[in-house]
Amino acid sequence: MVETVINVFKTVIKGLRLTLGHIFAATESRNVKAISDPNYFAQNSGINTIQYPHVKLPVPDVGRYQLDVEMDDCIVCDLCAKVCPVDCIDIESIKSTEAIGKTSDGTTKRLYAAKFDIDMAKCMYCGLCTVVCPTECLVMTDTYDRSMPDLSEMTYKFSDMTTEEANEKRLALEKLNAERLAAKQAVINPKNN
Repeated sequence: MVETVINVFKTVIKGLRLTLGHIFAATESRNVKAISDPNYFAQNSGINTIQYPHVKLPVPDVGRYQLDVEMDDCIVCDLCAKVCPVDCIDIESIKSTEAIGKTSDGTTKRLYAAKFDIDMAKCMYCGLCTVVCPTECLVMTDTYDRSMPDLSEMTYKFSDMTTEEANEKRLALEKLNAERLAAKQAVINPKNN
């Protein structure tokens, strides 16, 4: 019994010595170092708390954070939505009647993005969508502090096409398809003309 009481006092003294050591060592704050710095884990003294958001910890270059889409480079191939394990990417494409333009790597764009939404509330930050993107227009940025009061604000809409523009593109495609079908029917049935 006496031995147990002595052991309790020894443990309390060790804990207080450790706590007081940290209190008196915390007279200055630590320097924020990059993770790639070889002495990143060598800082044993100083205040550990950073003054967020005024001071931010450096993030690794290979970190997986907020998704971003460069729509000028997107060919609307839908690979990112197909590979997403949680279905947080919602894409609606409209076929163009002619080539729209070129991406920065020279790929010809033939589809309009009527809808390109990413629900970051569902995203599990796996990075699969960025791996399969052929034009590398879908990337993960180093932004990690996007908190919103409402979950609906976590859905980011990247398409800049309005509903009216999307309807115009659909009508133009339907008209082109009808003209092609009529021309095809005219070739197949020349007697009827």
